[in-house]
Amino acid sequence: MAERDVQVLFDGGGFFEGPRWHDGAWWVSDFYRHQVATYAPDGSETVRVTVDGQPSGLGWLPNGDLLVVSMKDHTVLRVDGDGVASLHAELVEYCGGHANDMVVDRHGHAFVGNFGFDLMGGGAPEPANLVRVDPDGSVSVAAEGVMFPNGSVITPDGSTLIVGETMGNGFLAFDLADDGTLSNRRDWARFGAAPESDDVAGALASIAVAPDGCTLDAEGHIWAADALANRAVRIAPGGAIVEELRVPGDLGVYACQLGGDDGRTLLLCSAPDYFEQNRSVAREAVLFTTVVDVPHAGLP
Repeated sequence: MAERDVQVLFDGGGFFEGPRWHDGAWWVSDFYRHQVATYAPDGSETVRVTVDGQPSGLGWLPNGDLLVVSMKDHTVLRVDGDGVASLHAELVEYCGGHANDMVVDRHGHAFVGNFGFDLMGGGAPEPANLVRVDPDGSVSVAAEGVMFPNGSVITPDGSTLIVGETMGNGFLAFDLADDGTLSNRRDWARFGAAPESDDVAGALASIAVAPDGCTLDAEGHIWAADALANRAVRIAPGGAIVEELRVPGDLGVYACQLGGDDGRTLLLCSAPDYFEQNRSVAREAVLFTTVVDVPHAGLP
């Protein structure tokens, strides 16, 4: 597998998630500094909005307004061009755990994942809903029984949504209609059987790849953070891993995104671990970049 030159873009974060390339800059959520910020190619940081409830997934409506998942209060916020945040949608009745990552389609439908259970408190793993938020803020269940729906991508033609199952050992794919309806549920990649243990430790031990934040490339492969293995992997449809990437210090990798002017820069969100009791009080998270061969495609 190819050796990549991995460089530090920014360090000193709490826990980075939801990276996006938008309007010539990286947009990234930081859970424990409670902020969404942009990062210029020289690493300079500009805070765009503060989210007390812990920000995660990011996306944009067709009019340019930013959507931000607020994890702990189970909401999606809408941030206008002046940086003013307002409530876009309430998700609490649809979430079995913290709300989490999100992808927004070209029509403004937001697909939001959630943990499904109390991950940080050691709760028993449970299937979760993938939730759809329409452009007017109305909420519905897009798909049921997803094992920790997390990073998601949409193909360039807008016809397919692919969502990672962090606790499910794979990715699911759905046909995506213009009205946001999902159909034809199927496996996009499968790395092993879904864990059967009702104990978090036991379930995690049986996962081969734990897909976290991810990004699609122009060959139809997905770069995904593997949340349990301190790596990012490039995955072919079906589940073959064709490249593996690690960062200096063997830090964990929890999200990634392709961007840059030519779409070939891969941003990696890294930290020593994902445990809230450690990350909320430390400032050890790092944004790394490297250049890959195949550029970005689709959304986000």
